[in-house]
Amino acid sequence: MLAGEAPAQPGHRVRGPPLPQAASGILSSASAFVSVEGRGAPGTRMTGTVTVGPPCLCRQVKDSSVKRGYFQKSLVLVSRLPFVRLFQALLSLVAPEYFDKLAPCLEAVCNEIDQWPAPVPGQTLNLPVMGVVLQVHIPSSADKPESGPPKQCSHKNLLPAPVVLTSVHELDLFRCFRPVLAHVQLLWELMLLGEPLLVLAPSPAVSSEMVLALTSCLQPLKFCCDYRPYFTVHDSEFKEFTTRTQAPPSVVLGVTNPFFIKTLQHWPHVLRIGEPKMPGDLPKQIKLKKPSRLKTLDTKPGLYTAYTTYLHRDKALLRRLLKGLQRKRPSDVQTAVLRQHLLELTQSFIIPLEHYMASLMPLQKSITPWKTPPQIHPFRQDDFLRSLERSGPQLTCLLKGDWLGLYRRFFKSPHFDGWYRQRHKEMAQKLEALHLEAICEANLEIWMQDKSEVEVVDLVLKLRERLVRAQGHQLPVKEATLKRARLYIETVVGSLPKDLQVVLCPP
Repeated sequence: MLAGEAPAQPGHRVRGPPLPQAASGILSSASAFVSVEGRGAPGTRMTGTVTVGPPCLCRQVKDSSVKRGYFQKSLVLVSRLPFVRLFQALLSLVAPEYFDKLAPCLEAVCNEIDQWPAPVPGQTLNLPVMGVVLQVHIPSSADKPESGPPKQCSHKNLLPAPVVLTSVHELDLFRCFRPVLAHVQLLWELMLLGEPLLVLAPSPAVSSEMVLALTSCLQPLKFCCDYRPYFTVHDSEFKEFTTRTQAPPSVVLGVTNPFFIKTLQHWPHVLRIGEPKMPGDLPKQIKLKKPSRLKTLDTKPGLYTAYTTYLHRDKALLRRLLKGLQRKRPSDVQTAVLRQHLLELTQSFIIPLEHYMASLMPLQKSITPWKTPPQIHPFRQDDFLRSLERSGPQLTCLLKGDWLGLYRRFFKSPHFDGWYRQRHKEMAQKLEALHLEAICEANLEIWMQDKSEVEVVDLVLKLRERLVRAQGHQLPVKEATLKRARLYIETVVGSLPKDLQVVLCPP
């Protein structure tokens, strides 16, 4: 955790007070992050080695002694874990006390956090801090999406009663998308196709939440484009993003400075959000406007784009959400409805791709122990598009539209490249695992009868390489296969001359 305070002067940075030792649990270094990601955490929800922008809470107080008339103080939380919602709740508890009591409060909080257990995928944790217990569920790849909000776990014997967070990482999607509910499907298509989008919001918090909400609406498809929840003129890529000599990059940019309206007028999609409304109010929907109507600085809220959607709008979803708002349905339930709709939409789009990709896998009977595994068949876009007639998204989705056109454009996006590379890598690993199993089930003695020492040593080296990869969870191999592979290596090495045994198995 980092804290700092400074007069509100542009470009002026002042270090905060000395900090307590870093906590070892949720807020620890990369070791906790790796332990979560490597033990069943959902890969689509994590960010790999990418650092998530740190949550922060700021306070601004009038002060006539300061040149600009205000004194600013902020508390910033830094972690390699993308638990945005948990950290927001934590900051809302800690920051007010810290602003009044400074370092002693921060030291006490860090001592409490230091006692938190390490996050394990699939577990529900009770995290005490400042007299409050935060109850959170650590997401796992085995978690199934639900049509309603997550069920609360039992909290008997816990005093005080815990504050239950429905998610540690997923934002309140309905609250973020309230002003753009009528255009959620259009925004989903823009995200799917990796289109450059500028989000101009009234504050860094609104900007960040909208960008993170947009990048999360493609689940379970991994978001493979660049995104900046809060971008300023001081960022190093400012010149790259504002140049007009080349097309805008595939990035979702969150900003608050109206100056970007003038600077990025050449961007094809600009979303300007107004001041947030009260939770109980019916949301005034942002209108769809042409990019030519963009004006300098005084541009009104709206989605400025000439993009025409490939799919027809699902009006039933909007009616359902607005009806729930009129009935004062909890925001968590509204979010669950919206997230379920986007999940089903993405799955309907991805399932045909998954089925076609699976057909490119060589048959298991073609894998023989002593030959190089067969290659994965190439992905042919025309063959895939022809397969949509019998196994397209129309089987799981009622939405009509130009699905073929959407797929053709998707093939040019970073998301298709990222999805294909990941699936190809998984299939290649599966082929290696099947080949290793075939070797372990073959008759080794018969094979070795007419083989030279070079061929035998080559087999040992290859088996060891795959054994190392399998033990590092890079190959989907059963434990029984690993045991047979180790036995094979011992048998083969034992058949070699003593000098080679010493080389292959040094003491």
